[in-house]
Amino acid sequence: MRPAANATFRPNMKTAYGLGIPETLEEVCDPNRVALLVYDMQVGILSQIKNPEQITLQVLKVLIAARKAKVRVFFSRHLSLPKELTGMFQFRMAMAWQRVDSPEEVNPWFVRDAPGFQITPELQPRKTEGVFDKLTMSAFEGTWLDFALRDCGINAFIIVGVATEIGIEPTARHGADLGYIPVLVTDACGGGNEEAAKRSIKSLKFAGDALITNTETICNVLRKRSGVGNA
Repeated sequence: MRPAANATFRPNMKTAYGLGIPETLEEVCDPNRVALLVYDMQVGILSQIKNPEQITLQVLKVLIAARKAKVRVFFSRHLSLPKELTGMFQFRMAMAWQRVDSPEEVNPWFVRDAPGFQITPELQPRKTEGVFDKLTMSAFEGTWLDFALRDCGINAFIIVGVATEIGIEPTARHGADLGYIPVLVTDACGGGNEEAAKRSIKSLKFAGDALITNTETICNVLRKRSGVGNA
């Protein structure tokens, strides 16, 4: 039996009008109220960043800790539509990313059956975990993620994956606008451009909506919480 939606880990959590107001990482990471989002850890995307093995290892550490704590887990995959279904914006984006001058030169990288579309084998999703496809940078736009989180009573999400400056920042911002608390694990988030990734993290810190942490800290918190509130 799960505890009530506003059950708390710390008795001194602030409240207002019957609502718990989590502030610390420990309060936010209630296994019944937080989810893990593994963002676009696909073979074809990892091949484009400098340190794919290191990022995969860090993501795996967070994933293992989340599973042990019985946190709900979701995986996103970036999808390319066939050229016959590609619209104006998708063509513009593909031309920019692939550095080609015409739509005819575009080669869809992440069509559903392509090897590069698949999630890296080290992070194979379980049958009990959600996998969804998206066309946009925000994992919330045009997907069922928001519905699934709300229906499970989730109010925060831990985000790891690639790339920080391309999709993780927009997802964190969009999630905050939807009323979730984003938890960004910086060393489990890879960047295609190091300077741009640093700017994204700095910007999220400035906005103040997200909690910023690292792999060691989030794993320790999840380990402590793994025996709390999971009956």
